[in-house]
Amino acid sequence: MEFTMIETGWLSILPPIIAIVLALITKEVYSSLFIGIFSGMLIYSFSSGGTLISATALTFDMMSSKISDNAYMIIFLALLWAVVMLVSKSGGSSAYGKWAGKRIRSKRSAAFATSLLGILIFIDDGFNCLTVGTVMRPITDRLRISREKLAYIIDATAAPVCIIAPVSSWAVAVASEVSETGGFHTFLSTIPYNFYALMTILMVFVISFTGRDFGPMKKAEERAKQETTGDISSTDTVQGKGKVIDLVLPILVLIICAILGMAYVGGFFEGVSFSEAIGYNPTAGLSLGAFAGLITALLLYLPRKLMKPKEFIECIVSGIGNIVPPMLILILSWTLGGVCRQLIGTGVFISGFVSKTSLPMGFLPFLIFVIAALMSFSMGTSWGTFGMLIPIVTLICETEQAAPLLIPVLGATLAGSVYGDHCSPISDTTILASTGADCKHIRHVETQLPYATLVAAVCAVGYLIAGFALSPWIAIAVEALLLVAAVLVLSRSGDRLFKTKSED
Repeated sequence: MEFTMIETGWLSILPPIIAIVLALITKEVYSSLFIGIFSGMLIYSFSSGGTLISATALTFDMMSSKISDNAYMIIFLALLWAVVMLVSKSGGSSAYGKWAGKRIRSKRSAAFATSLLGILIFIDDGFNCLTVGTVMRPITDRLRISREKLAYIIDATAAPVCIIAPVSSWAVAVASEVSETGGFHTFLSTIPYNFYALMTILMVFVISFTGRDFGPMKKAEERAKQETTGDISSTDTVQGKGKVIDLVLPILVLIICAILGMAYVGGFFEGVSFSEAIGYNPTAGLSLGAFAGLITALLLYLPRKLMKPKEFIECIVSGIGNIVPPMLILILSWTLGGVCRQLIGTGVFISGFVSKTSLPMGFLPFLIFVIAALMSFSMGTSWGTFGMLIPIVTLICETEQAAPLLIPVLGATLAGSVYGDHCSPISDTTILASTGADCKHIRHVETQLPYATLVAAVCAVGYLIAGFALSPWIAIAVEALLLVAAVLVLSRSGDRLFKTKSED
């Protein structure tokens, strides 16, 4: 479908501003995005001699066009969540919990095993939170690790891991948002600049290995030492016929076949280089991998009667239903980006504005990180945040001055979105982490906030460095040193800096 762009001047920035302001005020992303889209269509229609009816028709024309352009991604996410639901229902998670419970004997090994399992289940953050919590809670209870600590580890290895995993629902979502600037290759390039994700993973392992806590988390750990907890056999591990292979094999097949699928679709087996092949149509290849994981689950579960055929189909339908809310955010954000880029000339206006500004461009990654963090914390959604910001920052980086900063700025956008989502009390991931750990939600929020904010502060320094150095590696080295030093200092002398109302 062909659209004709017109220049609308300062009016071109109103749609994204309207969407962002409404989302911050109402804490509701769907209607905010739609109103932003429709306002853009009204601007386009009235500026080109159209009517209210033509603006309405154009809204759905653009939406259908974006759905068509991203059809493979929709298929992949539907298949992925079907596999996630099947694996969850198979009993493989509880089988892994029993297996691990017999081998984990110390708090350090339990924290490490929880962190490692969180990293290994990188397909989706919601699946990660519930699976890791169900599997590891009986073990951490027995070893007197606080529920707050478990919730933090779960949360810190959910979205921060998914956002840098090439085979995940998050990766495909981000790749679809940056399709105009390289798609999957662009996403891969942002990984070294996603400082918050990288430093959060480092933080989890530093805390797990050293056992050094501070603030409300330290008090939660001290309480846990005094509490009496049951043995692993008396906890709420789910009983079932599932085995560890029922958790591992479908996901392993999905990952391997997704990589092979991307290579196949891109022509790798016909002589195209691997890097070019996987970037040709990655969502088509990922869909093949997800379908392979689905077939593996079918062949693994039905013959052994882990579930009946009817239950198998119901799991698929339920899984697909779960992906509808985030998918709606994606469709609306694609549409808003299309309105700004293809119709009302937002990029032309922003390019002219940025070219005249005197602000050093090196500050841009830092500023975008802060803006994304505030938006995501306020709205409780990382997908909604980067869905709104990515179209804007890609337009900014089309200018000559900002063009070299495209990848650092996109990395900062994703990092800020994940930080805000990570510590927001209204984030679905935060709520799922509390649920998975069976921890009081407010306690999870207040014990996690100092940890997440420390990492964010360190990352802010990193983005100042990266913005001027145009290299992530110096920034990563500085951040790692600062983070480890801060943990050591705060664990010894930081008690007076943190207070909590729930110390009873």
